[in-house]
Amino acid sequence: MFHCWRPKSPCPSKGLKLLDFPIEPDVNWRFEYKYRLAYDHYLRVRSFILPYMKKDPFTDGPGGRRYIVRSLYFDTDKLDAFVEKLNGDQDRVKLRIRSYQSKAEKDMLLRVEFKARKGMAMEKHSTWVSLDAYRQFMDTWHWPDRSDPVLSEFERYVHLKGMRPKVLVEYEREGYLSRIDGLVRTTFDHHVKSAEAEDIFPNQAFFRKYYPGMVVFEIKCDKRQPFWLRKLVQEQGLKLIANSKFAQGIELSRSDVIRATWSSEY
Repeated sequence: MFHCWRPKSPCPSKGLKLLDFPIEPDVNWRFEYKYRLAYDHYLRVRSFILPYMKKDPFTDGPGGRRYIVRSLYFDTDKLDAFVEKLNGDQDRVKLRIRSYQSKAEKDMLLRVEFKARKGMAMEKHSTWVSLDAYRQFMDTWHWPDRSDPVLSEFERYVHLKGMRPKVLVEYEREGYLSRIDGLVRTTFDHHVKSAEAEDIFPNQAFFRKYYPGMVVFEIKCDKRQPFWLRKLVQEQGLKLIANSKFAQGIELSRSDVIRATWSSEY
């Protein structure tokens, strides 16, 4: 039996470090590969990677503890970002605000992310804001402090494209880091669900799960996959999928969106 665990949010006034969070590199071009696994297949894949990878600091303990990831995605009223994803546009941008908790707390921090994709490569810029700053942004569509270039660019896109919160996605994450060079990160995302929402902590949300019993496996590399990962893909028969939690969330939460083919195998 695993324990679903979340890191405690640090309070800026107390001087706690952001390294207390399950974070990823703030700015980095990287490659992402995604696979969908049945539970027994997930157990075999996890067993394969353990000699090469170690649990990240937030996936620890007997059975592998997991932490909550909750993301609020932005799009236009016409769902332009969703359509760009479906069309496979090589150059596209994604805006989201992320929490590692499912409930708001006074001294928590939220992660603001601006992601740009070019083919299989992805560049992510991110920063942290207080709950108060997030609330002010949601009320005015302006950050109280725009000196941070990530916040400035995030706000610019919100106004340039007319983007607003559209879908909320939540799941339990199990993360691993390479024992060899630290350039590879893998994650297993369990119980992925989504809801139409305009806030990261809505008063009420009707979540829907997709692919019950399945686990989303992601490989994230600063460069091409090392040999042992290629061996994993071959020996375990992993089939690359165009998995997008954002697109899945839009599709499940919006009755006016026709089911697409983005979840199919490449």
